[in-house]
Amino acid sequence: MAFASLRDLVAGGGVAVLTGAGISTGSGIPDYRGPNGSLRRHTPMTYQQFTRDAESRRRYWARSHVGWHHVARARPNPGHRALAELEAAGLLDGVVTQNVDGLHSAAGSQRVIDLHGNLARVRCRSCGVMGTRADLDRRLRAANPGFGLRFAAGPLGAEVNPDGDVTLADREIADFVMVGCPGCEGDLEPDVVFFGATVPPERLASAVTLLSSARALLVLGSSLAVMSGYRFVLRAAELGIPVGIVNQGPTRGDTRAVFTLDAQLSAVLPRLSAELLGAAAR
Repeated sequence: MAFASLRDLVAGGGVAVLTGAGISTGSGIPDYRGPNGSLRRHTPMTYQQFTRDAESRRRYWARSHVGWHHVARARPNPGHRALAELEAAGLLDGVVTQNVDGLHSAAGSQRVIDLHGNLARVRCRSCGVMGTRADLDRRLRAANPGFGLRFAAGPLGAEVNPDGDVTLADREIADFVMVGCPGCEGDLEPDVVFFGATVPPERLASAVTLLSSARALLVLGSSLAVMSGYRFVLRAAELGIPVGIVNQGPTRGDTRAVFTLDAQLSAVLPRLSAELLGAAAR
């Protein structure tokens, strides 16, 4: 019954999509609050910690240097690809994602708003110049030969967190050397919204504009526990547009949804695309 409601919601077109970490679990990236969510064993670094303490920044980059390779190797799963198909068919207006892995764009989705940024980019905190994570990775490998190889063996995938870092003991990163901006030697930061920070106003405005012109909102793979995602459910209620939720486990927005469906997105979204677009679309 819930799947039929999902199908009917999307079949009408004009759907804005909000995604969370749950859509990337099928690509090997864990979520925060699902059954095996990383928050059960990992506390993300806050923006206040990162900006106020040089040692915290070094610790972040050491752990992220190892975890980045896992995120960079991740590929879109059938759920990501199904959303791209539905957008290409004119049924979805666009995707607002809380994820920082870039997998929606890699799958072919055209209108993607990376609400929390993208791990593939870095910014200098002094001069503001933007660079690529791939370039930073090359520089870090040169400054720390063999560092990442120490942790290549073993079940590293189970240790990677949704924000692209891994949990390492302080003794394991004691000799890690961070590099600065290639232009001014200033401190670098990832182009992501840390816990405790706010979404850039222009990015938030783009997401609100997408929702305001939509006929419906579909939430996929987010518990809506933080306001950066939940605000869109509240805004949908103000606009009087229906909200559908597909997630593994309960969400903060369940009481405001016209339907909820507990399902794995990498399975249910391809089925949705196949039923709406026909087998030829696949």
